Amino acid sequence: MSDKKAKKVPVLASIALGGCAAVFTVNFTHPIELMKTRLQVYGTVSPLSMIKKEGILGFWKGIQPAWGRESFYASIKIGGYGPIREAIGAGDKDAPFILKFIAGSLSGSIGAAVGNPFDVMKTKMQANAGKNIPVSSLFRDLLREQGVGGFYRGLSANVSRACVLNGTKMACYDKFKGLVTDYTGWGRKDPRGQFCSSVAAGFFMTCTVAPFDMVRTALMNQPVDKKIYTGFVHAARTIITTDGPLSLWRGFIPIWARFAPSAVIQLITFETLLTVCGYQNI
Repeated sequence: MSDKKAKKVPVLASIALGGCAAVFTVNFTHPIELMKTRLQVYGTVSPLSMIKKEGILGFWKGIQPAWGRESFYASIKIGGYGPIREAIGAGDKDAPFILKFIAGSLSGSIGAAVGNPFDVMKTKMQANAGKNIPVSSLFRDLLREQGVGGFYRGLSANVSRACVLNGTKMACYDKFKGLVTDYTGWGRKDPRGQFCSSVAAGFFMTCTVAPFDMVRTALMNQPVDKKIYTGFVHAARTIITTDGPLSLWRGFIPIWARFAPSAVIQLITFETLLTVCGYQNI
């Protein structure tokens, strides 16, 4: 079915398909995300030591809240992009980059606010190098020690990160896809064009998101019984003062190693689902 004959995807259907693509993808990228978190928290990470101490399944610590995060956060940030893009008049491939960025930023910010509780639990489980803590126990401990507000620690950093991440990711993917189509003649449904565009999007989103990711991890991984940072700016300033400006990009390689395959698998899966269901592609 050509994209011209395909129908526009309804908002709820787009979000549901985006969630399916995201949950599928996180099973492959979670171990890289876990090592990135350990590197940001402890400054070093050894996969061999992890295997000896925690076993191979240790690489999937926090996968349960990660599924919840992808179901609520990623479903909106991916699935909400198309409808928002159309609503603000950025649907054409030649539409200004800034409008596409705004569409991605809006869907990412909304998704981050909804999925923050799952993000907090996922980050704490990933950073824990000791005995595995069940999700139910972590939930009860957080609720008892910090109340409902504990699940929204790092919300400002998370929304800021999602705004930049999804704005960069979706706008770059959309724009690069148009350029690849023009220069190669491949259609917008062609997996080759989708692959090239998602790889490019993965690199640029790593460059812009790494500092936000570092600050978010610091905020979310604070002890349950005390608050080290007062907010996003305080955490960023403390990290820069203590370790220098370049420390904000600590974990760049594992972040890129996660973002590249994540963007490729996630976006191609989402595009495939849209095609199978007879909807227009991004």
